[in-house]
Amino acid sequence: MAGRLQPVLAGVVTALVGFASSFTVVLAGLRAVGADPAQAASGLLTLCVASGACAVWLGLRHRLPLAIAWSTPGAALLVATGPVPGGWPAAVGAFLLTGLLIIAAGLIPALGRAVAAIPAPVASAMLAGVLLPLCTAPVRALVEVPRLAGPVVLVWLLLHRFARRWAVPGALAVAVVAIALTTSGPARLDVAPVVTLTAPTWTLPAVVGLALPLFLVTMAAQNVPGTAVLAGYGYRAPLGSALRVTGLATTLGASAGGHAVNLAAITAALAAGPDAHPDPDRRWIASVTAGIGMALLGLGAGVATALVLLSPPVLVEAVAGLALLAALAGAVSAAVAQPDTREAAVVTLVVTASGVSLLGIGGAFWGLVAGCLMLLLFRRRPPAAPPAAAPPVEPDSRTALGPDLAAAHRQG
Repeated sequence: MAGRLQPVLAGVVTALVGFASSFTVVLAGLRAVGADPAQAASGLLTLCVASGACAVWLGLRHRLPLAIAWSTPGAALLVATGPVPGGWPAAVGAFLLTGLLIIAAGLIPALGRAVAAIPAPVASAMLAGVLLPLCTAPVRALVEVPRLAGPVVLVWLLLHRFARRWAVPGALAVAVVAIALTTSGPARLDVAPVVTLTAPTWTLPAVVGLALPLFLVTMAAQNVPGTAVLAGYGYRAPLGSALRVTGLATTLGASAGGHAVNLAAITAALAAGPDAHPDPDRRWIASVTAGIGMALLGLGAGVATALVLLSPPVLVEAVAGLALLAALAGAVSAAVAQPDTREAAVVTLVVTASGVSLLGIGGAFWGLVAGCLMLLLFRRRPPAAPPAAAPPVEPDSRTALGPDLAAAHRQG
């Protein structure tokens, strides 16, 4: 009986950790690109249901622990990008285009190879630049609202030391208690689950500055690491199938506010590791259970949004920043690992983190451009191979004359 319950319990933990550790990032991102509270709640609900449906379908079809999640780095990108020309409808159009690009990557192997051809240090540096501004929020919260942020950071530190997977959910729980104790009245928001649809529009700045970076970040920071985690546990992920399914879910959920659905990277190990079940062939039950759990948690999207609206914005960002510190550390480490590309990676990080907007296009795109240009301009050519040494010969009068004269001398 315990063996049957083990993957189910692992799936429940996966869903709880996945939702609690980063839903604040999602809400902050959707609000940053123009969603009102009802639209943000709709987006969170849509992402939960879409990721849950994909996890159930892929797990049952392939009998593999394919955990599915929303794109947390993509949500951080939304925070870094901010309002786009055309407002929320243009952001929805960018979400829809992102889904179509993910489908195309699953159908056209050449597109997937083109994404993989982006130098890894530059891609990692762009991700680090996207995450950096949000990861500074805990510091700002400690200065601006120390009585609220202090306990949150302290609990995160203690749990990070002794029970790492519960560090962010624990910090979130403390933040909720702090909000409840310091709020004078209830949130003025309908907490019932409601889907709010928005007709998409397309603007060039939103397509170039949001859709393309969102696609690249989702592929490089979620789908590729997700397959690597599965490979580490001995599974060969059906990447093409996963891309087509999650891309379709992203496309269908875009008008309701869902920005991107993808393979889980952060919580993938909870469903694919030995803690889910000793038998690798039984671990798919954990990912399917996690999908069901995530869809059910989506019913609380309205409540989650209400709590966020009740709290100081910097406190919400602080919890989100704590959730992303590990991702930032990994991105920075990968960006500067190679000495030959270190300067280009740092330029990418600085330009992306600066938050500049040129021609209505955000810093993530320009950071990627700047890093690639640095690589092209300062690419070091491999040193020329030294000429092969001639075999040693005894010096005589003929070789001293040079090859042409020596040959003539032999002929004479």
